[in-house]
Amino acid sequence: MQAHPSYPELSALLPKYPRAAGALFQTYNDLKLSQQWSGLEVIDLTACSRGAFRGKRPKTDDVLYVIPCSLSESLSTAWLKDAFRDLGSPDNVYLAINDQDSSIVYYKISPGIVKPPV
Repeated sequence: MQAHPSYPELSALLPKYPRAAGALFQTYNDLKLSQQWSGLEVIDLTACSRGAFRGKRPKTDDVLYVIPCSLSESLSTAWLKDAFRDLGSPDNVYLAINDQDSSIVYYKISPGIVKPPV
């Protein structure tokens, strides 16, 4: 992992949160290299014991937040509440759920009850 070109961007958080390191590394590379997000920043979510990302999709100006996690992790509403607080209470965040086969599924999470668009 240390030899990968993206390692320097993540080097502060990978050893700090070893249980979340795989999901962090995989999600960063998906956003940066595959989806080509711009302005991708790494954020330390101390309350959630992991890193997260802030950035923009191609051809948009909206700043989005992504929190990597593993499919095998158990998450709680308190954990999500802490994540929203640490990220500055954005309108929504994306959970990047990673599996062992390197697949990632992104779920959009909003605080409270949100009516779906018609």
